[in-house]
Amino acid sequence: MTSAKRVIALTLIVLLVTLVIVFILENNQPAALTFFGWSTPQLPLAAYIVLALLFGWGAGPVMSLVIGKGIRRRGKRRDGLKD
Repeated sequence: MTSAKRVIALTLIVLLVTLVIVFILENNQPAALTFFGWSTPQLPLAAYIVLALLFGWGAGPVMSLVIGKGIRRRGKRRDGLKD
């Protein structure tokens, strides 16, 4: 059973990598972004999309850690007041 799960996981990873490569090859038109007057160099459109995806993947766990610490602090303060 474990080897079947490994084969399925490997197949899904290969499929995902293949889809990402096809996406990058299909979206290679140069694009420049402008944000509050700041302009980026021209890169393929896929590069900006992949960078935004990676930023989101990183920002999600960081935000959950920050929010989780705040909730735990408030919980500890409330526990201290109940005593």
